[in-house]
Amino acid sequence: MTAAAGETVLEVDDLRVSFPTDDGVVQAVRGVSYRLGRGEVLGVVGESGSGKSVMSLAVIGLLPGSARISGSARCCGEELLGASDKQLSRVRGRRISMIFQDPMTSLNPVYSIGYQIAEAIRAHHDVGREAALEQAVELLDLVRIPNPRERLRSYPHELSGGMRQRVVIAIAMANRPDVIIADEPTTALDVTVQAQVLEALDTAQQQIGAAMVLITHDLGVIAGHADRVLVMYAGKLVEAGTADDVFYAPRMPYTLGLLGSLPRLDAKTERLTPIGGAPPSAVNMPPGCPFTPRCPLAQQVCEREEPAAEPTTSPDHLAACHFSEQLEGREPAELFGAGWRDDVVVPGAEQREEAR
Repeated sequence: MTAAAGETVLEVDDLRVSFPTDDGVVQAVRGVSYRLGRGEVLGVVGESGSGKSVMSLAVIGLLPGSARISGSARCCGEELLGASDKQLSRVRGRRISMIFQDPMTSLNPVYSIGYQIAEAIRAHHDVGREAALEQAVELLDLVRIPNPRERLRSYPHELSGGMRQRVVIAIAMANRPDVIIADEPTTALDVTVQAQVLEALDTAQQQIGAAMVLITHDLGVIAGHADRVLVMYAGKLVEAGTADDVFYAPRMPYTLGLLGSLPRLDAKTERLTPIGGAPPSAVNMPPGCPFTPRCPLAQQVCEREEPAAEPTTSPDHLAACHFSEQLEGREPAELFGAGWRDDVVVPGAEQREEAR
């Protein structure tokens, strides 16, 4: 059954993911919750290691057996966490599909792209090979692959990086899923090809009416494509809201710092204002707000208590900061400019250096 327009197609509640290691427990995702409606695009941003990809891999059941997962993730009302491989095989590709960062890890080098698209269709539908190949031609044309019928016989190595990614998008939309998860789909591409792939992704999402989780570290991509934004730091949701709320009225210093490191065409700035330091280690995380060592607003309460994500300017605009009201009207350069704490020391950084 396909979700009706306006229906919530993906519900994630208090998702937690950890990995036991010799050094301690890695808390990769810590209590993330969100809702995704039919046709909506949710942008997930954050630095490397913030838990963006792990969160989505947990939802679709692709984490290793050593992962400890708790919480709930429901696609069209069906619980995914704890489901058997057989149950997940019926869901993956049909109700929820995923586009990975590197298409060469998704495509089999010894099969033609026509065979692989047809295989994805026949895995969930009782159709013949020829009918599946005809659908593959339509899908390749939809994602703007030139000469789609001739390309059916091509192998992945015969295509450019951008064309391979568009093939993966075609496979992801082959069964008209309710949710598409796109994990850094354009990171390895140059700017021109990136724009083409994003256009193909938009076309695919609109044609089938699917909701999409767009994971990226590129705020520019999120600004142009997402309806809502979820900002993650140290495995936790630290800000969430509409794209306008997050980009024009951020209420978490980390979000403001991310915006300050992004070049903008609509504003004249002399130089970017990156955030000093690095994210904390996810092993045996200390109490308090994990952003405290890098935060210009930090006070003693930040070291003792980790703030919950609470409503700010509107019920749907959440921020996890004790002093979120102090960010109203502030610019990134006011907080992070003039070399603010370039020598910041992050707990766990020394141990990580020694481990290298």
